[in-house]
Amino acid sequence: MSLTADQDTLAQFRKTYFEECTELLDALQSNLDLLTNGGADEETLHAIFRSVHSIKGGAGAFGFTALVCFSHVFESLLDAIRERKVEANPEVVGLLLRASDALTDIVNAARGGRTLAADFGADIAAMMEDALGSASEPGPASDAPIAAETKVPGEHRYQILFNPHAELLKKANEPLLLIRQLRRLGGLRVDVDTSRLPPLDRIEPEGAYLGWRFTLDTGVPKSVVHEVFEFVEDDCELTIEAERPATSVAAPEAAIAADDAELSVKPVELAAAAPSQSIRVDVDKVDRLVNLVGELVITQAMLTEQSSLLPPDQYTVLIQGIEALAQSARELQESVMAIRAQPVKSVFARMPRVVRDLAATLGKEVRIVTAGETTEIDKTVIEQLNDPLTHMIRNALDHGIEDPATRTAAGKARQGTIRLSAAQRSGRIIIEIADDGRGINREKVLAKAQQRGLVPAGAALSEEEIDNLIFLPAFSTADVVSNISGRGVGMDVVKRNVQALGGRISVQSRFGEGSRFTLSLPLTLAVLDGMVVSVAKETFIIPLTAIIESLRPRANDIHPVVGRGEVLALRGEYVPLIPLYRCFSISGAIKDPCRGIVIIVQSEHAGRIGVMVDDLIGQQQVVVKSLESNYGSVEGVGGATILGNGRVALILDIERLRIADQPASNPLAATGEAASIVSTVSREETHHAA
Repeated sequence: MSLTADQDTLAQFRKTYFEECTELLDALQSNLDLLTNGGADEETLHAIFRSVHSIKGGAGAFGFTALVCFSHVFESLLDAIRERKVEANPEVVGLLLRASDALTDIVNAARGGRTLAADFGADIAAMMEDALGSASEPGPASDAPIAAETKVPGEHRYQILFNPHAELLKKANEPLLLIRQLRRLGGLRVDVDTSRLPPLDRIEPEGAYLGWRFTLDTGVPKSVVHEVFEFVEDDCELTIEAERPATSVAAPEAAIAADDAELSVKPVELAAAAPSQSIRVDVDKVDRLVNLVGELVITQAMLTEQSSLLPPDQYTVLIQGIEALAQSARELQESVMAIRAQPVKSVFARMPRVVRDLAATLGKEVRIVTAGETTEIDKTVIEQLNDPLTHMIRNALDHGIEDPATRTAAGKARQGTIRLSAAQRSGRIIIEIADDGRGINREKVLAKAQQRGLVPAGAALSEEEIDNLIFLPAFSTADVVSNISGRGVGMDVVKRNVQALGGRISVQSRFGEGSRFTLSLPLTLAVLDGMVVSVAKETFIIPLTAIIESLRPRANDIHPVVGRGEVLALRGEYVPLIPLYRCFSISGAIKDPCRGIVIIVQSEHAGRIGVMVDDLIGQQQVVVKSLESNYGSVEGVGGATILGNGRVALILDIERLRIADQPASNPLAATGEAASIVSTVSREETHHAA
């Protein structure tokens, strides 16, 4: 039993280690990107070093030898760069990027229990060793202990006793790196304690027997000195004692400089003293909490619905309690959803490697620029973003960005640019992938589509319609099939994946100048604020973020358009009308717009649209239930929810509603299955609840 418990504990530690590795590798990639683009400072180098050092330390604890060996060489090169012994020129930075990629692969192999080839990463490690070998070694004076008399007046003196535990070296820690860190803080004297050194025949190669006494003269506070030992604190006996600062008889300028040094590190001291403000929670527990809160909100909505039938004068306290419960349930739901929110940085950080690898394969010079990495979105959405973004980045590199010679001939810079950005707008997240390549050749796209029978010969299509042909299944303009493109698989898969997330994708392009793909995604797949509307006996939800206004039009504001239905004249603008009863073949609905309600909604692609309903029931926050898992994908419908009265209502997808308005393309309009959907979802939810 004890053995099983120990194994479970070790498995949990391993899981936590690899979760930390994911964060460390993302931070490593982000800081290396700063280094690549010339935006790095000394702290960036320190952050890069800390990421590799932390990965190495954990790997040593779990016995991942290959990971320890590779990260040790990587760490040594980074330390040489920090010491100014190796210049961070483009060749060295490129080597660091390759080392980062290899480190990621080794970590992933260790996580999955896979064994890599014995020589994996050996070429990169050898290049890093060569870079270290060519570094200029410091003279004897720079490594010599600094005596007490070199102490700068006004500084602190610290006496540091550092005695490693026997297993310190086995955990991939290196005392020499600690000594170098201390030397950066000021004057350092090093005295070695050999009292624990055993006879030669009893020495273990990986045992730590030496101890050290350090005398450090520095202007930094004790907390900063302590940070040097943060990675080895649990594997050593450590004492740091500060002596009283020496009195200064130096010039006023020296005293001012010392005061400035002291002031400059005070924020660091405060930050170091602050306790940890985060905890790790298994995502399954969070998902369970989200589901429970969702059920709580549904129950609260049912109570609110029933309380509306009670006489207010007789049940005042009960009604007030239900209203307070509704407010608390909403705040609880928002707080729980915030826990699931994560920045898109975790996905964006993977794209530079995709660009580097593919650009090298294609012989192109390309850089990627990211923005808005801190924009937060639901974890379930983030997890499914990687594949669509990778497809579009690869598509931009293969089809969009030209080779250097072609770009130069066209008057462009040799190096192409791909811009990846994220922003939050009106309750949705907008992700854009733009390139400055050749753009879409519409004549070629249309010809290919007609050749494959995807478009009738002689069909007159707008520029937007031609651009959207690239999302058709089995469509490709590549003349040669390769392992990168040409098989007609890619953009249609991207579109399906984005739509499965409740999102939309669009493309804008100018031939010869580049293309921009725009993804519009919901911030969360779990809840939304909506307006409840009725059409005959059916109930629908319109997302509140899409609604501009609602009105009852006058007869002279309605104008028929031959073959296109009706439009509403609204303040000098003609807005197309979409009657929901016609979209979903609902009988018994109000057909006269002047007797019903028209809700003006904003469509990202079609502009303003007037959705015609019978009546407005009210505003409500609803828990989104998947329609695909209970019924199937339906044009114009983004999901379903359970209302306070226990009925199922369909959530409209405004962007797809115009397509649903065309009877030939909408199976519901042809078969009248709106009520069938509600019945099917109701049965599934009842079965699930039971």
